Amino acid sequence: MIEELRIRALGVIDEATIPLGPGLTVLTGETGAGKTMVLTGLGLILGTRADPGAVRAGADRADADGLWLLPAGSSVLAEVDELGGRIDQAADGRVLLTLGRTVGGAGRSRAFVGGRSVPASALGAVAERLVTVHGQSDQLRLRERSSQRDLLDRFAGEQHLAGRTAFAQALAELRSVEQERARLLGQRQEREREAALLRHGIDEIAAVQPQAGEDLLLKQQSAALGHATDLLEAMGAAHAALAGGDSEGPAVSELLARVRRDLDRAAALDERAADLVRTAQEVADRVGALAAEVAAYAAALDADPARQAEVEERRHRLGELKRRYGPELDDVLAWWQAAEQTVAEVDGTDERLDELERRVEELSGQVRTRAAALTKARRAAARTLAERVTAELSDLAMPDAEVRIEVDSVDDLADLTSSGADTITMLLAPHPGSEPRPLGAGASGGELSRVMLAIEVVLADVDSTPTFVFDEVDAGIGGRVAVEVGRRLARLARSAQVVVVTHLPQVAAFADSHIVVSKDSAGQVTASSVTVVDGPERVRELVRMLSGLENSRSGAQHASELLQLAEAERTAR
Repeated sequence: MIEELRIRALGVIDEATIPLGPGLTVLTGETGAGKTMVLTGLGLILGTRADPGAVRAGADRADADGLWLLPAGSSVLAEVDELGGRIDQAADGRVLLTLGRTVGGAGRSRAFVGGRSVPASALGAVAERLVTVHGQSDQLRLRERSSQRDLLDRFAGEQHLAGRTAFAQALAELRSVEQERARLLGQRQEREREAALLRHGIDEIAAVQPQAGEDLLLKQQSAALGHATDLLEAMGAAHAALAGGDSEGPAVSELLARVRRDLDRAAALDERAADLVRTAQEVADRVGALAAEVAAYAAALDADPARQAEVEERRHRLGELKRRYGPELDDVLAWWQAAEQTVAEVDGTDERLDELERRVEELSGQVRTRAAALTKARRAAARTLAERVTAELSDLAMPDAEVRIEVDSVDDLADLTSSGADTITMLLAPHPGSEPRPLGAGASGGELSRVMLAIEVVLADVDSTPTFVFDEVDAGIGGRVAVEVGRRLARLARSAQVVVVTHLPQVAAFADSHIVVSKDSAGQVTASSVTVVDGPERVRELVRMLSGLENSRSGAQHASELLQLAEAERTAR
């Protein structure tokens, strides 16, 4: 449950600490005193959109923090730990958790879980498991069929909600597969025409079978073949000069042999010449190797005119490919590879379509099965929820009212939504013999308030939310009906923490804790403007709420009677 809320620089609130506790807590005060800002602060903690316009004039930011007291085994603690938040141990073994939000005047906000900065969505995910807030906007949403469906699904339980999620996932996959199938079918004719053109190019390139770098190699070969005679002559002369043969004068090898002999004689006389002998031998070895390479090069030269014609023909064919698919041979090879891949995809379209068709059939069966299970569960839950809400309305001064919940389903898969095949309609017959009408068409504001409260009371039995906050749930009602609403809120507070913002003394009288929010002479809500009232102070606040006259004797008597009625209800718990 919430131990306290701390708010600073938010709207009319300069600084305030609102102590909360178990049971039923009511917040009252004059119109504009700041009660709504208290709920705005709580809303920030719950992750709602931050409005920089709510930051108090002159302040750089607004802060809202909540201190929660949780049982040691609360499932929320695992989420806090995953977010890196800190928890503190309370004296009774329970744990203390702080959730907070700051809103800058420039619009930026920061969220905190256990002192750790987190995204606002993560803060909201934690807080929504701890608090359920209902205001007049929720009563308006109750008129919407989507909200009615969500309420029914909550009542149906966690297993049903898990089934709804599984259905939504299966339907999303089905829609995705159907879209791919439709895309392939729509592109099929165009892609087949494209593939026909690509096949012509593929065949043309495949007939040549080009290799990477082949054009450069052929260019070199063409140059060599074109000058084969001159090259052979040059190589012959070079070999003769190196190793001897037809050249005039001694060859290099012969001269080096003489040098070696002369150096050997010198080394015999002076050992310091031995290094020169070794160098001369190395030079002779290198000259011999060079002569062998020249001979090998000459032997490899091809002066055959037929080979030259063959090379030029090959270069011409590669040039044609580069002109059409290039400009370079690497570009030709890349086009060839991409074209073959595209054609393979087109050739596999029929196979892929068959696979998609099988998948559509399989997923359609799953979706229908899951949708039918949702419908069955909703119809069973609708009967029970309608009966229990009708019984609750009897305790809320609508003894003759009847609630019905209709579940209408569609059969066509194309009409399914992520929530299933069902449209939920909540109908209310407020009086005997009256025709049940949809809540959105015939219910008054007061009736909607009581239906909303009745639904929440019923949901409290199946919902694990430990705290309920109601913002003027009593709008549009008064008198005896208001007393019954106060009594029912007090009963709800037996199993959960309930916080109510109210203008009705009949509701306030049932509170276990009564907090008055007021503004000081400067129009601010300060630390001393939030007061827990009891005894005579509480009577004076109820009198103000009853008549607007703080010293009214008749009002004081009426207030005392309300408090006695509430005490009798509390004693009867």
